[in-house]
Amino acid sequence: MKPWIAAWGAVFVCSWAGNQFSPLLLMYEDREHFSSLLVNIFLGVYVLGLAPALLLAGSLSDRHGRRPLMLVGVLAALIGSILLALGPTGALFLALGRLFSGISVGIAMAVGNAWIKELSQGRFDPGAAEDSGARRASLAFTTGSAAGALLAGLVAQWGPLPEVLPFLVHLALTVPFLVIVARLPEGRVPGGLPGPWWRQLGVPSAGHRRFTRVVLLGAPWIFGSAAIGYGYLPTQLAGATGTWGLVCATAATVIALGVSSAIQPLAQRAHSLESARGLVAAVGIMLLGIAAVALAIRTQSVAIGLGANVVIGVGMGIALVSSLLEVQRIAGSRDLAGLTGVFYAAAYAGFLAPAVIAAVAHLVDVQVVLAVIVALGAVCWVGILVSSRRHLPADERHLAADGGHLAADGGHLPADGPGAREDRLVAATDR
Repeated sequence: MKPWIAAWGAVFVCSWAGNQFSPLLLMYEDREHFSSLLVNIFLGVYVLGLAPALLLAGSLSDRHGRRPLMLVGVLAALIGSILLALGPTGALFLALGRLFSGISVGIAMAVGNAWIKELSQGRFDPGAAEDSGARRASLAFTTGSAAGALLAGLVAQWGPLPEVLPFLVHLALTVPFLVIVARLPEGRVPGGLPGPWWRQLGVPSAGHRRFTRVVLLGAPWIFGSAAIGYGYLPTQLAGATGTWGLVCATAATVIALGVSSAIQPLAQRAHSLESARGLVAAVGIMLLGIAAVALAIRTQSVAIGLGANVVIGVGMGIALVSSLLEVQRIAGSRDLAGLTGVFYAAAYAGFLAPAVIAAVAHLVDVQVVLAVIVALGAVCWVGILVSSRRHLPADERHLAADGGHLAADGGHLPADGPGAREDRLVAATDR
């Protein structure tokens, strides 16, 4: 087995941990009599564990290696599922379980994605295409998330012990990865920035103008649209779905993530080295999906709701691949995991959307709230379009021709020797 496949599997089970809860929101409302606001808060608590993990784990793994941090991620996934399985005994276990699930996914996204990328090149996989790392990493997330949601939803609707069994299955799948991850090779020699450990938490390439003016503007809409499509929408269609509510919630989740997975092998065609046309297209598509969600809620149409998740899935798939390709071009090898973590932290902030909508909907009609969200998205879309062809990382061939100095029109760094590319990283982030 090639090493990247094992790393892919580790990200897969961590992603499973993060999304197995999503289709169960209606079940907790019905069985435990939790309010819609409370179950959406459970969805949001996930971000409280995920964001710090994204921002800290990636940078720490750049210094100390991918393996020890990824082991922590797998362990957090196990703890999360144990706590969620104890959910019937109290809401606190659900909240803590979601917190640990967020930590697991945060580590997997920042550390695991960088690890997959490093194991998809050079001596580990010499025949891999240049974009293989980005495609494989994004596919690990979406397929793991879809598998977790599918199993949890089906068990909750028709299986025994619906509040416990899905998490026991995940535990059984995840335990072996404590051994698998411990045996994997490092993709690069750990090092990072010199000095005390806290200096490693800085991500110099996060200041690159291409990242701040293009990637960050599109990031929150990736999982914001997903959370609205398969997290919030099913709770608003409860009257139309009746006893089939869990099936509808599961279908919405699997459709969005399944379409996202299916479109990713084709997403590179939308991406361009000369512009951000992939992200421009993706954000526009996701906003159309959110608008379709508003229409589904107004008409109480399950068909329109499922169609909205198809549209959202297309946008997600393109956005994930395009964003990761942009991140990998911008980052130096010493802070690739750190910048990946910053990107995912911004992306996962979108998971707070259902909790915000549920809180505001008591004061303002939900149609107005969703209209405002689409309008904010349109502003971001215009911002990405304006900066689409600006602040492009320089062509490495031009840099090599300049004797290793940065080209006048870019900010990327040449891979002209061990450490050379990242040593000039600070200069690049001024672009």
